[in-house]
Amino acid sequence: MSEDKNKLEMIRHSCAHLIAAAIQKLYPEAQFGVGPVVENGFYYDIKLPVNLSDADLKQIEKQAKKMMSQNLEFIRKEVPIDEAIAFFAEKKQVFKVDLLKDLKEKGTTKLNEEEKMDVGESVDHVTLYTTGEFVDLCRGPHVANTKEIGDFKLTKLAGAYWRGNAENEQLQRVYGVCFPSTEELQAYLFMIEEAEKRDHRKIGKEMDLFSFQEVGPGFPFWHPSGVILYNALEQFARDQNSARGYNEVKTPIILNKSLWVTSGHWEKYAENMYFTTIDEEEYAVKPMNCPGGLMIYKANPHSYKELPIRNAEFGLVHRHELSGVLHGLFRVRSFTQDDAHSFCTSEQLEREIVDMVEYAEDMYSAFGFKEYTIFIATKPVKYIGTDEDWENATNALKHALEVKGLKYQIKEGEGAFYGPKIEFNIKDSLGRNWQCGTIQVDYSMPSRFGATYIDNNGEEKVPVMIHRAILGSLERFLGILVEHYSGAFPLWIAPKQVHFVPVSNEKHLEGARNLANEFKKHGIRVSIDEQDETVGKKIRKASKEKIPYILVVGDNELTGTDVTVRVRGKEEQETLPKQQFIERVIREIQEKV
Repeated sequence: MSEDKNKLEMIRHSCAHLIAAAIQKLYPEAQFGVGPVVENGFYYDIKLPVNLSDADLKQIEKQAKKMMSQNLEFIRKEVPIDEAIAFFAEKKQVFKVDLLKDLKEKGTTKLNEEEKMDVGESVDHVTLYTTGEFVDLCRGPHVANTKEIGDFKLTKLAGAYWRGNAENEQLQRVYGVCFPSTEELQAYLFMIEEAEKRDHRKIGKEMDLFSFQEVGPGFPFWHPSGVILYNALEQFARDQNSARGYNEVKTPIILNKSLWVTSGHWEKYAENMYFTTIDEEEYAVKPMNCPGGLMIYKANPHSYKELPIRNAEFGLVHRHELSGVLHGLFRVRSFTQDDAHSFCTSEQLEREIVDMVEYAEDMYSAFGFKEYTIFIATKPVKYIGTDEDWENATNALKHALEVKGLKYQIKEGEGAFYGPKIEFNIKDSLGRNWQCGTIQVDYSMPSRFGATYIDNNGEEKVPVMIHRAILGSLERFLGILVEHYSGAFPLWIAPKQVHFVPVSNEKHLEGARNLANEFKKHGIRVSIDEQDETVGKKIRKASKEKIPYILVVGDNELTGTDVTVRVRGKEEQETLPKQQFIERVIREIQEKV
């Protein structure tokens, strides 16, 4: 962990204690669970005789700021575990006692990471921190006193079962964010406010792109405009694949258990899969495309002269996600990957990875993502293959990035079970990072499936397999794009590109239809407002849909050669020759501006 990140977490953990101290001041009967650091802030789980409201959060925040101004010290004290148990039992802090007894009897094996933040690793001694009148069980470290905390804000309330077990009591969880300075806090809060406006679920409903239904939680329903957007993204990726020498393949969604046993998914990934029985045999709905891709490779014999073989698939996969983590298009149970598998020799491996890295750079640039962070995720606890193959694969990924002059960070133990991977985290217009593309080197699965090629000496060899997805999930990437553009998509991918508004349905509707058909012949996506409403209302409605061009059709447009156009984001209208406007739209679509 970097020094800056370590200091930031220390500030946020200290702030969690300050909030707990304020809650104890306002509610002396409060019983405290755990209060760990999370992304950008912290939370604290508490049992109270009353249900907190947003108004109560403001009071807690006010009390905490008052206490912060008193420059209270964080005083550390190490005590024997039995003494700590007696202390918290006397204070009627039953949750702290529960943790300490578990620690004493079972060690840290039964504790999660948040709980370990409270109790530490020792089974003999624990540390207590005193802040004013509040005493908490915590391994620390903390800042010296409250004046070093910076600035904070309590953001929301939630329910949480003690120790994550639904059979236990439900506590109230208070969330907060904390930053070293007021300026950083205000910048973050502004970003959050903007993110709420851009929420893809909200915009998706307003633009009628997709929906989620009770009959299929986590399974998106794509509406007509959403399908246009979806297909435009898929076609763009398909064109890029073709330009880079990829063949396109398609594999079945349901495959026999034997395939998944061979691939290792049955042993390592079963909890994320869906199953069915066909003709009294067990089958699984595919969670990944790679085993099917291997079967296609194996269908024919191969020579070294053919390699690398690059096969791409827009493969629909299904993965079982718990209902609590489902989140719009960002976390779904069915999605399409822009998947590809390259089968190559060891000598070709680095060049293939470099090509895929360049492919990712080109794709992200097309959507305006100029900044991204690159990680290499290494061997996890549960894995298949030899340690030597894992080391070779990891080194190949590192060297390819170094050849490109790209900086990267390491994610220890976060690789796929069959191989290490490069991860691309793109930065959107609000400065948020999204994990998208992956490039994974796999020595193991081709060997497990008996995939081979004949080398230049006539000997049978096992190819290296590279798994590659640039967008990752089309669904998730579209959700990112909705929020990145706030629904104002670039012309080339917009579901509706030119929208026609007749001034009068009686006089101009038929002419508007004829104009729309003329544009449609050039491959331009058009729509017409045929409602019997005022022009102003029609324009406002189209503006809300964030359509790039609105063309008002009146007498002049039907009798002359010019058209009047409203350009998204501009107040003034433009009047120009119809043919010139058509050529402009075609050019912008082709150039993807």
